[in-house]
Amino acid sequence: MKNPSASNTHRTDSRIRRQDASGGLWDSVKKAAFVIGSGLFFLVAFRNSVTWHLQRFWGASGDFWQTQWTRLYVAFDGNEAALFITGTMLVPTLAFWLFNGFLMVVDTTGRPSFITRYRIQADKNNPVDPEKLRHAVWTVLRNQLFLSVPLVVLTYVVMQWRGEPCSPELPTFHWVLLELAVCGLLEEIFFYYSHRLVHHPVLYKHIHKIHHEWTAPVGVVSLYAHPVEHVCSNMFPALIGPMLLGSHLATTSLWFTIALLVTTVSHCGYHLPLLPSPEFHDFHHLKFNQCYGVLGVLDRLHGTDDKFRKTKSYERHTVLLGLTPLNESIPETAKRPQ
Repeated sequence: MKNPSASNTHRTDSRIRRQDASGGLWDSVKKAAFVIGSGLFFLVAFRNSVTWHLQRFWGASGDFWQTQWTRLYVAFDGNEAALFITGTMLVPTLAFWLFNGFLMVVDTTGRPSFITRYRIQADKNNPVDPEKLRHAVWTVLRNQLFLSVPLVVLTYVVMQWRGEPCSPELPTFHWVLLELAVCGLLEEIFFYYSHRLVHHPVLYKHIHKIHHEWTAPVGVVSLYAHPVEHVCSNMFPALIGPMLLGSHLATTSLWFTIALLVTTVSHCGYHLPLLPSPEFHDFHHLKFNQCYGVLGVLDRLHGTDDKFRKTKSYERHTVLLGLTPLNESIPETAKRPQ
């Protein structure tokens, strides 16, 4: 016979665990709202002081860019749809492939050796499997052509309804900075939760597993994904900011370019001097269930970076200001002989 007392104790313990989990999640949500809300408050409060001086400093160049924009606007003869699609697809995509073209040369040839010194997972992609790389490149091209382009067209329709995305007048310098900051925060929120969602066992098996074929990623893998993931986790978090803000084409193009270059750096597999640290996302590809976000704010709040913070990778998760690779200055602790 079952012991009623033990059964009741088990139910009580289960209830307590559920309450603790629910309370922990709610506490994390409140903390996230506080941190993100405070950041927005300070950005709004100080954008008219600090960035005003930057606006003055860049005043002359601002006149230059306004002149170039006016010439471009006139050249398209009022065809704002073509201008928007060109600006949001051509410029960011060209930057993406130029950067990744260079990285693919390094990955396949091992030259220049100055770059390969900074490889995070030294025993992987040395050199990269060319057939596997070709498959990734074709997948990325299909995603960009058949998914990114239609989504950008839809974005133009939404933003035209919101305002004038191709206004003849460029936004001010401090307004661009504010919008970039808001876009970054929104991307962190939507990417983190959509990314965690596709790690659910049901979705992971059919969708996200494709992206994790690369336990040691390379730059182009940043957009190597199932079509559903490309739309929901790659594109939507980047699109939501400009759509909600009604951003100018210049800001939107700049934001897309920054987002593509940052995600390329996060996947490139090299911790290069002066560039953002890719240790965080590289660790995610290595361990699968850690480091889901972009900025790491929500990972810290939800505790999904707890194992990462106990590693040497976390110690190396900083901008490299010198030339000595961090895997040399902060090496893995050697195992003691048994």
